[in-house]
Amino acid sequence: MNPFVGDQLANLHRLAPEVVLSVFGILVMIADPFVGAARKRVLGWVAFAGAVLALASVHIANHFPGPAYSDLIRVDSFSMFAHVIILVAVALAILGSLDYLDQQHIQRGEYYALVLFAAAGMGILAGANELVTAFVGLEMSSIASYVLVGFRRRSPASNEASLKYFLLGSFATAFFLYGVAMIYGATGTTRIDAVQAALEKIITADQHEPALAVLSLALIFVGLGFKVVVAPFQVYAPDVYEGAPTPVTALLASAPKAATFALMIRIFYVAFSPLTGLWFWLICVVAVLTMLVGNLAALVQTNVKRMLAYSSIAHAGYILVAFAASTSLGVAAVLFYLAAYIFMKVGAFLIVTHLGQQDEKRVSIQDYSGLASKQPVVAACFSLFLLSLLGLPATGGFLGKFFAFQSALIVQRRSLTLLVVIAAINSVIGAYYYLRVIITMYFQAPSRDYTPSRVAPAVAIALAIAAAGTLYLGILPSRVLDLAQAAADSLFSH
Repeated sequence: MNPFVGDQLANLHRLAPEVVLSVFGILVMIADPFVGAARKRVLGWVAFAGAVLALASVHIANHFPGPAYSDLIRVDSFSMFAHVIILVAVALAILGSLDYLDQQHIQRGEYYALVLFAAAGMGILAGANELVTAFVGLEMSSIASYVLVGFRRRSPASNEASLKYFLLGSFATAFFLYGVAMIYGATGTTRIDAVQAALEKIITADQHEPALAVLSLALIFVGLGFKVVVAPFQVYAPDVYEGAPTPVTALLASAPKAATFALMIRIFYVAFSPLTGLWFWLICVVAVLTMLVGNLAALVQTNVKRMLAYSSIAHAGYILVAFAASTSLGVAAVLFYLAAYIFMKVGAFLIVTHLGQQDEKRVSIQDYSGLASKQPVVAACFSLFLLSLLGLPATGGFLGKFFAFQSALIVQRRSLTLLVVIAAINSVIGAYYYLRVIITMYFQAPSRDYTPSRVAPAVAIALAIAAAGTLYLGILPSRVLDLAQAAADSLFSH
């Protein structure tokens, strides 16, 4: 075989998940005009099949580790672990969308195509070994997300959320791109591993960090901090999460966070590893601010979607605790936390999707009064997800926090010990707003004028998967933790 053809085939194998997602996205768009309005949900099942096949194709990519397309993309255990997290979240969000779009009368094929294209962008983010390539992945996922947030076109809240997300997201992308330009000016390269070598050489020669590199670090952190929703860049999140269609909120709160954290780890742990002394303090300060803002704001919320939005902010802070450890164990803890997080967060939002009713009118905490007497299984699932978000033992959320805090404590650095103490206090604060919802479901009288609709089969499947994943990671975590540790080790083995 011609060596060039062989290389291109190997590249396609390495990008198998993105290829599958893109092909199915195009297939859905081509089929959409030929499918009658009454049968549009068939396209949803096609998209779900695409997400499942993309998840299976991770196995193909994993058999061809190494650089793809002149080392713009790096296929290793780290990127594959992130791909699995992203694709599971995408598949669950698609299942949660099928009946929701029927109920809201917005069942359209382009919705599913946009979800698949966004997932392809997130996959590029997770595997990017070059900053301009990362920017392309960021834009692929972001542009699709802007449209998805405004998909309830008759809803002023959805239109407002889409506009806010677009405007602030554009600013964040500009910050990231300026940061890429600055690091190119400082080192003459945008390849992540080459940036590390160039910075080490400059610092060794000059005995100080180049100013352009420090500026680049700050700008890139602003751009990515917006995407993972950390303070002080979180201001858009509650409005966007509330206004977006709830399955889209489930997707936004999970998959992009996992993809962007994967990119942040690769950039900060590899490219900016010579500047660890600088970004360590930045991460610590932002972690404290993020946990405080998320938990304190969630305390006063009466809208379940807004409460879960602020909860998502707080969890970004907990993840940053492990991130600040600056060790292989810290990376493994971040990956395990993200794996547990997508199950409990997507599951929680799918419960909100099911109970929201037409035009999402029932999203107040009081609307959940007596749910346990009307739909005990739904109430039990929601309780499981909330208790996992709280960090109760025997759930994935508990071990996610445990490993995150352990990875920071094991470094035996006073600042990290203090950070863990602050995180533990914040976890206690979070107990109030999670338990308030559970108390409302189990100990308040049900509303007489409202009976929840029957759980749709697709939503039931998604909830069963999310609940099983939450319990599995809480009771039998060793297999996933070993995979997370192998993924973390692969990051440092190049």
